[in-house]
Amino acid sequence: MREVLKRTARSVATFFVLPVLVIHWLKVPLLGRDRALEGSSELLSLIPGLIGQYLRRAFLSWTIEYCHPSASIGFGTVFSKARARVEANAYIGGHCYIGLVHVGRDVLIASGVHITSGARMHGTDDLTKPIKDQPGENVMVTIGDGVWIGSLAVVMADVGRDSIIGAGAVVTKAIPEKVVAVGVPAKAVRER
Repeated sequence: MREVLKRTARSVATFFVLPVLVIHWLKVPLLGRDRALEGSSELLSLIPGLIGQYLRRAFLSWTIEYCHPSASIGFGTVFSKARARVEANAYIGGHCYIGLVHVGRDVLIASGVHITSGARMHGTDDLTKPIKDQPGENVMVTIGDGVWIGSLAVVMADVGRDSIIGAGAVVTKAIPEKVVAVGVPAKAVRER
């Protein structure tokens, strides 16, 4: 019975998010997939509670590469890259920023976490050009299954499965599987 109710709620959420989807699809040819996604994602991030979670998930299931029906996306969370993926039972807390990221199964991401599209999103080598005018490189950041990322962490590199990233850590280089990593820059301090 519970699963039937959840399925019904997901269908109702998809119906209510249709106007936002239509506007989003109209913006895509003008702005591109990523910029259209970011703006629409910002709008839907403002709806609180369980209703907001259902609406965000319904919208993302149509606009990013993959969003599993069991994923939970918190209030204030913004997605900026259409190639993002969110797997089963992933929890993304409130006020997060999600770039080009593959969030694995059973991942817990606390509030205020920023997961960028790699560490070299902006070029910085040419001193004759403003940084905003220099080409950068977006890379897929993979958050392995079972990872827990603490509040206010910034993640710019892959995190291996079953690892823990401490609150406020800054991940600039890949973190291996099954470790606890803390600090700025984040370093593994012990195995799990």
